[in-house]
Amino acid sequence: MTHLEALQQALEVALGPWLNTLVADRGEITITVSAANYRDVALTLRDNPALRFEQLIDLCGVDYSEYRDEPWGGMRFCVVSHLLSVSLNWRLRLKVFCSDDDVPSIASLSEVWSSANWFEREAFDLYGIIFDGHLDLRRILTDYGFIGHPFRKDFPTSGNVEMRYDPEKKRVIYQPVTIEPRDITPRIIREDNYGGLH
Repeated sequence: MTHLEALQQALEVALGPWLNTLVADRGEITITVSAANYRDVALTLRDNPALRFEQLIDLCGVDYSEYRDEPWGGMRFCVVSHLLSVSLNWRLRLKVFCSDDDVPSIASLSEVWSSANWFEREAFDLYGIIFDGHLDLRRILTDYGFIGHPFRKDFPTSGNVEMRYDPEKKRVIYQPVTIEPRDITPRIIREDNYGGLH
């Protein structure tokens, strides 16, 4: 039995009916669980002696709208976590979809793995995903007055507002975006000796 097969078997035994999908591909395992079981699954992954995922090494949001430039039939927002078991030397990707596209929310894992704290704040800031039970859920990368969530696929490329220093008011002000949208077409250079090439 390979190392990956041993992990797959341990996951199937420990999580059983909580597993929505388990995919082994390219030497990695990705599991998907429902939002209702997310925190229980995380505790099992951490505490089960056959799994022992001591570390959460990454957590991020994903916006699946227009997935692969095609209409997406599932829920829009997903939280993806990458876990590491140092003691058993294996890794796992854990996916969970938020059940509400309008107000995406999911349980916080910051009390399961302390490293989830800032990762969840980042996913909140960039995608608008609310992590229930997080003790300090506030923006971490954008300004406190920022409008919207910039990693959502429907967020305008130029943004909603811009900041600038106003010398008359002697402070930073917000104003509507002054950049006019335009199509950028790359210029094709057709010179015979371009760049010194003959």
